[in-house]
Amino acid sequence: MQNTSQNFYKKLFGLTGEQKALKYLKKKKYKILETNYTTKIGEADIIAKDGEYTVFVEVKTRSSERYGTPGQAVDGNKRHKYVMVAKEYLIKHKLYDTPCRFDVIEIEKGKINHIKDAFML
Repeated sequence: MQNTSQNFYKKLFGLTGEQKALKYLKKKKYKILETNYTTKIGEADIIAKDGEYTVFVEVKTRSSERYGTPGQAVDGNKRHKYVMVAKEYLIKHKLYDTPCRFDVIEIEKGKINHIKDAFML
């Protein structure tokens, strides 16, 4: 029973972080295209336009650095899945020649750190 309430709290905590990230990106004039874009491979938290770029944003929220920085949680496996989700999105929307990038938004103790070009396609 306790595990279920912990999972609920973690999900709610993550969703709160994603909402902060959306607000931040909108303030920075990003055009939000999708949120929680899901495929069989995985999920992209936010897909947005920043000028000519289609930006795939992973949001990581942490209450402490006990397990490292939020961005450190975006490991090689997570990056690979994100790239595969991005490729599927670009093909589905016929965005073959559109430049894209992968950003990570870290949210820790309410502070936002936006890492542009956190990893490559």
